[in-house]
Amino acid sequence: MNRTEVETMEPLYFVMAIMGCGDAGAVCEQARVEPIRYRTALECQAAMPEALARNSDLSFPEITGACQQQGMRMAKAKTRPRG
Repeated sequence: MNRTEVETMEPLYFVMAIMGCGDAGAVCEQARVEPIRYRTALECQAAMPEALARNSDLSFPEITGACQQQGMRMAKAKTRPRG
């Protein structure tokens, strides 16, 4: 690969972390990550109610979700010839 090319990397996507929290949302910790990948944060957030219902078996007073960006974003470098 030369300097003007960029290797194809894994695309940017979002996953949903299921967080278990103490009473009133205090001291949350990641309990699970949903296996589904979402193309946008909006898609991830829209799927949150169903995901929380699927994960209601967690033994925390409260559960919540957080959409997290995963993957790499790469840009193609445009260079001028030297000399």
